[in-house]
Amino acid sequence: MSGPNGEPNVTVRREEEEEEEEEVPEEEYAALNLMLDQINSCLDNLEEKNDVLNVKLRELLESNRQVRMEFRQQQIDATAPTDS
Repeated sequence: MSGPNGEPNVTVRREEEEEEEEEVPEEEYAALNLMLDQINSCLDNLEEKNDVLNVKLRELLESNRQVRMEFRQQQIDATAPTDS
């Protein structure tokens, strides 16, 4: 059934019930905030560990690159003819 302006007829009582259902106790907000803070802390920790691992990986790759270059140079030196 429509109201005077063609709008659906909604009782005030139903709106109050919906508002009551949507209210969240302050303790729940505090608990959610605490959980979000813990999640944020864990993510920060993971990001820090990721950064450290990234630096170590780059160091390992550079070290590996240098060892390969030295190995190749030794092979070249070993196969080069001597002028004796």
